[in-house]
Amino acid sequence: MTNVSMTVNGKAVSGEVEGRTLLVDFLRESLNLTGTHVGCDTSQCGACTVHVGGKMVKSCTMLALEADGAEVTTIEGMANDDGSLGVIQAAFQEHHGLQCGFCTPGMVMAASALLAENKNPSEAEIRKHLDGNICRCTGYHNIVKSIQAAASALSQGEKAYA
Repeated sequence: MTNVSMTVNGKAVSGEVEGRTLLVDFLRESLNLTGTHVGCDTSQCGACTVHVGGKMVKSCTMLALEADGAEVTTIEGMANDDGSLGVIQAAFQEHHGLQCGFCTPGMVMAASALLAENKNPSEAEIRKHLDGNICRCTGYHNIVKSIQAAASALSQGEKAYA
């Protein structure tokens, strides 16, 4: 067992992990942050997407030890300080960018990464960025609309998350 420490959603955390412990498992099992989903275990679906050091990462392919000392943001960290939905989350709700909700955390995290790099992405840019995040329910149309709405809100000065 090895000690690992990181900042998750703005809070310092630590725990003991085996060398083979995946970041997604550390988040879900040790920290009880179950919003990050395990969908495929092969980095194909994107349901486990989080941000590590501000970059989009599929946490099912990263060891917890690799995140030692890093800043990690999960879907729980996308909410406002008062617990209300952040801008991107609210856009997904308002524009029906989710159905069963399983892929939604990964989609929101992917959208956040895109909007941090590109404040006004085109539909084609959004669809290209979402390649690697699979949704089996929506057909992506409303996910794209949700991201466009979030981009518009963010361009008016709202913060993506606290």
